Amino acid sequence: MTDLPARDNPWLFRTYAGHSTAKASNALYRGNLAKGQTGLSVAFDLPTQTGYDSDHELAKGEVGKVGVPISHLGDMRALFDQIPLDQMNTSMTINATAPWLLALYIAAAEEQGADIAALQGTVQNDIIKEYLSRGTYICPPAPSLRMITDVAAYTRQHLPKWNPMNVCSYHLQEAGATPEQELAFALATATAVLDDLKTKVAAEDFPEMVGRISFFVNAGIRFVTELCKMRAFVELWDEITAERYGVSDPKFRRFRYGVQVNSLGLTEQQPENNVYRILLEMLAVTLSKNARARAVQLPAWNEALGLPRPWDQQWSLRMQQILAYETDLLEYGDLFDGNPAVTKKVEALKQGARAELAQIDSMGGAVEAIAYMKSRLVEANADRIARIEGGETTVVGVNRWQQGEPSPLTSGPEAIMTADKDAEADQIARLADWRATRDEAKVQLALDALRQAASSGDNIMPPSIDAAKAGATTGEWGDVVRAAFGQYRAPTGVSANPSNRTEGLDEIRAAVNAVSDRLGRRLKFLVGKPGLDGHSNGAEQIAARARDCGMDITYDGIRLTPAEIVTAAQDQNAHVIGLSILSGSHVPLVGELIDLLKSANLAHVPVVVGGIIPEADATHLRKMGVARVYTPKDFELNRIMFDIVALVDPKAVAAE
Repeated sequence: MTDLPARDNPWLFRTYAGHSTAKASNALYRGNLAKGQTGLSVAFDLPTQTGYDSDHELAKGEVGKVGVPISHLGDMRALFDQIPLDQMNTSMTINATAPWLLALYIAAAEEQGADIAALQGTVQNDIIKEYLSRGTYICPPAPSLRMITDVAAYTRQHLPKWNPMNVCSYHLQEAGATPEQELAFALATATAVLDDLKTKVAAEDFPEMVGRISFFVNAGIRFVTELCKMRAFVELWDEITAERYGVSDPKFRRFRYGVQVNSLGLTEQQPENNVYRILLEMLAVTLSKNARARAVQLPAWNEALGLPRPWDQQWSLRMQQILAYETDLLEYGDLFDGNPAVTKKVEALKQGARAELAQIDSMGGAVEAIAYMKSRLVEANADRIARIEGGETTVVGVNRWQQGEPSPLTSGPEAIMTADKDAEADQIARLADWRATRDEAKVQLALDALRQAASSGDNIMPPSIDAAKAGATTGEWGDVVRAAFGQYRAPTGVSANPSNRTEGLDEIRAAVNAVSDRLGRRLKFLVGKPGLDGHSNGAEQIAARARDCGMDITYDGIRLTPAEIVTAAQDQNAHVIGLSILSGSHVPLVGELIDLLKSANLAHVPVVVGGIIPEADATHLRKMGVARVYTPKDFELNRIMFDIVALVDPKAVAAE
C-alpha cells in the first residue's frame, strides 16, 4: 500500500448559530456537533448584545430574532446543557457585553465542574468596529477600550487558552470597506488595544498577550484579491508586532484568524447561486497555507431570505469537510510563495493599508479617528453600490442574467425557518421567574461591587463573575455600565453636504425640485432605524442618495424608539418616513410606529420600509398602511428615490 503524504490538521469547522431560546439553540448546537462540527460560534440576540433584558421596552420584537437571548446564568446553563465546556472551543460574537457574557460562561463552566484554565475560545470584544459598522456599542470609546483590555488582562491570569479579543474586520467589509481599508482599520484597532493593554500587564507577559490577540475577517467574492489580502494581513501584523512592540518570538507575531465568508454578497435573487459564492470565498482563506484561517464558519445559501434550517447549515458544513478531507489541499506547502502576480498584489495592498494607517496615526489612533473611518466606509459603500447599479460590477442574477428557472429549493412553506412566535413571551416569563426566585440581597451586593469597580478603575471581570453567580441579569449589568460610563451615539458617516457623485442623477434631481416647488418647500425625508438593529449600511446609503438627489434629509443614526421617530417627524414636518430594519422585528416596530402616527394626526405621512422581509410579512405591512416595502433585491436606489418623490407629489395625490 502506497504511503499517503502527511496532512496538516484542518481548521475548526463552525457555523454561526443561535435563535429563539437557549433550549432551542442548545438542540441546534448538539445536532451540529454530531454532524462533525468541531467548534461552536454563538450568535446572541440584540438585547443581549446591547445590555438589555428581554422584557425591556427596547427589546420588543427583538428577542431571539438574530441570535439567542441570554439574560442570566440560567440561560447560559441551558445553552450549554450536555456540552462539556472544558472540551469545547467556543467563539462568542459579543462586544459591548463581552465581559458579562464571558463571566456567565465562566460561571456555567464552574457549575459543570470544569477546570477554568482549560477553557478555549474567543470573545469578539471589539467595540471600535461597532462604532463603524455594526452598532451594538453601549458606552463611549474610552471606557469601552478599558473593558476590552480588562478582559484581556483577566484572561492572561486565569484563562491561558482563551483569546480575549477578535479584532473584527468582518463588518468593515460588510459596510463597504475596500481591502486596504479593511486591513488598515482592523490593524489600527489592534494597535489601540495593545497600546492600552501594555499598561495592564507586566512587560515580560506582554509578548504572550500580543500572541493571544486574534482576528475575525471577511472573505468576499474576488477571491484572488481576498487571498492576497490575507497574505498582506500576515505580513503587516508580523511587521507591526516586531517593529512597534518589539516582539521577538515569531510564534507571538503569528496572524491568527477565524473567518465568516461574505454575507453582503448573498443575493435574494437566484439564491442557489450563493452556494458557488460561498465555496469560492472559502477558497480565499484556505488555499494559501501561510495565510490559512484557523477557524472557518460559512453562511447558509439562503440567509438573504431568512433564518436557515439545520439542513442548510449542514450543507455549508459539508462544504468545509469535503475540502478538508476529500481533496489533497492539506498535503502541500504554500501554493503561492514566489508567485509574481500574488506578490505584486500583496505589496500593493500593503502600501495602500500603510497609507491609511499613517493617516489614522496622525489623528491620534483608531479611537480618535472613528468619525474619519466611518465617513470613509460610507463613501466606499456608496461607490460599491453605484458600480452595481451602473453595471460596472456584475452580480449574476441581479444586474445580469436576471432571467432564470424558479428554484425548487425555495418552494414550499418550510423553505426557510421562522423564529418561534412564542419565544419572546416564553423568555420573558422565565426571566420573571428567575428574578422572583433569586436571593435579591445577594444580587444587590454583587451589583454594588460592580459599580465600585467601574468607578474605581479596578478590573471589571471579577465583580462581573460574582454578579453572574449571584443571579444578576444582563440588563442589570448593562444598567451599571451605562450609569458608570454614560451612553454614546456614534457618528453616522452621512455628511449634510452632497457628494460629488452626480452621474445618473439629473432626472431624479429635476423631479425632486419640481415636487419641492409644488410642496412649497424642500422635500423632507426622515430616515429612521427603530429598535436595536445596528446594521445601518442600508439606511446610510438611502440617506446619502436622497441627499445627493436634492432632498432635505434627517438621519440621526441607530437605536431609536418608534416614539422618538414620530416626534422627529412632527418636529421636522417630514413629508415621508423611511424605516430600515434588518433584524426581523419589522412587524411589531412598524405597527407601533403607525399607531403613534395616527395618534399624532400624522397618518397622512407615507411610510416606506426596507429590510430582510419575507413576502408574507411585506403583505402584512402593506395592509397596516405601509406605502412601499423594499428588500435586498431592490438594489436600484434611484428607482426608490423616484418612488419617494411620487408618494409625496401633491399633483399625484390630487389625481388619486
